[in-house]
Amino acid sequence: MRGKRKRRFRDKQRKSIYILPNLFTAASLFCGFYAIISAMGERFEAAAIAIFLSGILDGLDGRVARLTRSSSQFGVEFDSLSDLVAFGVAPALLAFQWALAPFGRLGWLAAFMFVVCGALRLARFNVQKSVEDPSYFKGLPIPAAACFIASLVLFVSFVEGDLETRSLPILVMIYLLSFFMVSTIPYYSFKKLDIKNFKPFNVLVSIILVALVIAYKPMVMLFLIMLLYIASGPAVTFYRLYRRSPFGRKAVDASGTPETKRLSEKEDPEPAETH
Repeated sequence: MRGKRKRRFRDKQRKSIYILPNLFTAASLFCGFYAIISAMGERFEAAAIAIFLSGILDGLDGRVARLTRSSSQFGVEFDSLSDLVAFGVAPALLAFQWALAPFGRLGWLAAFMFVVCGALRLARFNVQKSVEDPSYFKGLPIPAAACFIASLVLFVSFVEGDLETRSLPILVMIYLLSFFMVSTIPYYSFKKLDIKNFKPFNVLVSIILVALVIAYKPMVMLFLIMLLYIASGPAVTFYRLYRRSPFGRKAVDASGTPETKRLSEKEDPEPAETH
């Protein structure tokens, strides 16, 4: 009887819907929906800020679920649907209303390409997350792609540049972001970044310095941070390809030759004379 009760209790736990993490997911979805409404009303800065808020809430819902041990299959599916709206539809519509509308069909095709590649990226992540290396994402995460578009909108509004001269680069950028999402380019996930193991004083100073740098000119610094993260994936890929190429192997062998000789001399000393 006790075994049956435990099984029933476990089944109920698996089928249950936890309130707290799903509230964060719903708040993230709300910010994404608000970004869509703002983009349709040509309030582009408000839409960009809403996408950033959605990204913060999306990062919190997973951490809250792990801390409270309240993760469920329902929460996983709800989070994916929320991400598609907040980080797929919202930034695509923002980019179209902001810069891609003059291109006509080519512009809305670029926006649709971003949405469909984001959906494919989410589907692949849900299927392969149990076999992937937790230290790296395979392909650009869709929240990072969305936040990059939002940071670009804020950056251009800050520098007050002429948007018409930047429309073509933005069109190319949307296609590049779509390609990065469905590619196998590795991006650091920060999942193994354990703050608890760091020294509290060093962590506190680092957080304060990062906050001060961002607070100095937030629209500029957020754009630079997102740009560095976007570029980090191709940089890591090219570095790995170089290491595997004949030129990279020669460089490694040349740098490791003296050390290898010293180790071999220590491990294999000359045999002593026998009498």
